[in-house]
Amino acid sequence: MSAVTGGGSPRPDDEPHPGDEFVTLLHLEDERPGLHVRMFGSSEFFRLWLAQVVSATGDWLGLLAISLLAIRLGTGSEGAALSLVLAARIVPGFFFGPVAGVLVDRWDRKRVMVTCDIGRALVMVALPFVNSIFGLFLASLALEAFTMLWSPAKEASVPNLVEKEYLATANSLSLVAAYGTFPVGAALMALFGRLSTALFSSSWADNLRLDDMGLAFYFNSLSFLVTAVLIATLALPKRLRAEKDAARGRRARLADPIAELKEGWQFIFINPVVRTVNMGLATGLIGGGMLIPLGAIYADEVLGAGKSGLGVLISALGVGVAAGVALLSWVQRRVDKARLFTWSLIGSGVFLAAAASISQVHLSTSMVFGIGVCAGSVYVLGFTLIHENVEDNLRGRIFSTLYLLVRACVLLALVVGPLIEDGLDRLSNVLWDRHIEVVGMGIDVPGVRLTLWLAALIILASGAGAVASLRGGSPGMGIHSRDGKVGA
Repeated sequence: MSAVTGGGSPRPDDEPHPGDEFVTLLHLEDERPGLHVRMFGSSEFFRLWLAQVVSATGDWLGLLAISLLAIRLGTGSEGAALSLVLAARIVPGFFFGPVAGVLVDRWDRKRVMVTCDIGRALVMVALPFVNSIFGLFLASLALEAFTMLWSPAKEASVPNLVEKEYLATANSLSLVAAYGTFPVGAALMALFGRLSTALFSSSWADNLRLDDMGLAFYFNSLSFLVTAVLIATLALPKRLRAEKDAARGRRARLADPIAELKEGWQFIFINPVVRTVNMGLATGLIGGGMLIPLGAIYADEVLGAGKSGLGVLISALGVGVAAGVALLSWVQRRVDKARLFTWSLIGSGVFLAAAASISQVHLSTSMVFGIGVCAGSVYVLGFTLIHENVEDNLRGRIFSTLYLLVRACVLLALVVGPLIEDGLDRLSNVLWDRHIEVVGMGIDVPGVRLTLWLAALIILASGAGAVASLRGGSPGMGIHSRDGKVGA
């Protein structure tokens, strides 16, 4: 620890003294990264996560307010009005989703996200003054178009902000931000209902639309602006493709999208890990998605627990997802993520089959908890595997395709699930009077139980297909992108 001056002999007062080691330890402690960096992987991702929390809270609040506005505007045909508006949030993805991925891989992603947030903020400011279902439908289309660009741009940017070993943790935190904020949004909706009644009862407040929905829309607009500011501070790398496009002619730029779209789809089929994730998540959601419309029927007819039973099951599912995410963050560096993804998918099917077979509330709740553990792991591992196995110049297209497949399969499950349940219930009533004997044991077989067994089989088949897909090729396979980089 001696210091050397100009000519160079050490000064006597710079000799080591008792206690100097504590100074060294203090310096080392000062150089340790802050808690938010150790937890989130980097201060950059911490800001992106804060942006996700703010944006997701506003999204849930906005969705509730839009649903209420649709019901109010659709007097006499509330159900049809609500279905039309919600369809406007789903249908655009089937047409615009693939194109959005190409654009995200071409453009500067930070600029895309900031522009989309500002666009969504402007739409939200205008929504309190919409007085027709058609206007609400158009506004919902615009919101969804912006979201279809924002989401893959955000997902494609995550590996640029955290090291590889933090990706699973980052995706776990993103899951918390996306779905853990729903209670906050619902609570804010209730709060704005009380505030509008207590504070804004004059004519000027009516002119500014300061009712419960108006306050919700204004808050959502503000949340998007805050998100835009947070994202604008991120140090994301410049997009090489964006710079190349700027230097090329318009005709050349317009000729590329179809080729780039094919390139993304080709990569999904060639790379076994990415193929496994897309196939597993999408197909598994056909089975898992049936839980959404059938949960209430299952709680009532199979468990005999009514609405309170449904609340218990939803709580168990949510706690299970949280437990799965926490457990995965702890073990993810010690396991093969691709294999754990497939086994988690199979586990979801096993737990669903067990839950559908049980008529006792407490045992069924434990099985639903197991579904949550496996489902949370599948979500986080799937996104992490794509982040780890796809080059930056392809990520936008891969994630937009994943979102497209997920939307299609969930929509299919929501539409087909109740129809299958009704058909199987009629068939069971005709053939067995909804009751069968197996090895001397009586088992009730209402349509909802048969449908959930079918859903479990679909998930198990998806898991088996994922295992076969992984065995079909090595993760090192890949294709060369149009930028000359290998995509795996």
